[in-house]
Amino acid sequence: MRVPNSVVLPVGTHVDCCREEEVEEKTHDIMAKIMAMLAERKSNVAHFIDNLETSEEPEFYVDQWERLKEMESCTLTILNLVPVNCTDDRDIRKLEATILEHVKNEELFPEVIRVLPPVYRQVEAAIVDIAQSEETADHGMMDLQYLLSKLSQCEHLATLNRELLQDILRYLHRIGLVVWYEEIKHLESTVFLQPTFLITMFKVSVRIRTV
Repeated sequence: MRVPNSVVLPVGTHVDCCREEEVEEKTHDIMAKIMAMLAERKSNVAHFIDNLETSEEPEFYVDQWERLKEMESCTLTILNLVPVNCTDDRDIRKLEATILEHVKNEELFPEVIRVLPPVYRQVEAAIVDIAQSEETADHGMMDLQYLLSKLSQCEHLATLNRELLQDILRYLHRIGLVVWYEEIKHLESTVFLQPTFLITMFKVSVRIRTV
């Protein structure tokens, strides 16, 4: 909900536990609840914005207002739910085909036709090698400048500069290969080469009664 112009594909599993008419009924119910949730969110954000704008001293709430306006501008495209029987290979292939069909839809993803310069693929391949190297710690956290120096050691990337690397990292962040929180001051100089490590840490952090 915080990513501008997100596209969401709901997937309903355990179809094998339902009768055919139940699948249709549950699909309709889930989609209705999603739309209701989005409508409620839009209403709540508008309500909060209105409260701040009509407060006695709105200048004290400029930061909150800006964050809410940013949230208000984030739109979601919800695709039709795909019911899946995870025990059936045919359903898995059907889901895969559906995802690929949507990803190739230029209306949903205008950048799908963008042709990337060869250096993007070269840096991507080099980062994968670095992440899998025994020299890299399991957590995959690496200083941005150090990553640049490591990449520059590759003969075909000797002329790579920080500005171009940052552009490439934004792309790799969008496709999920790395995580780079450039908008967070304390993390802007750190690149996470192993996103799965972050997922594990988040899971531990939000667990109830963590020992």
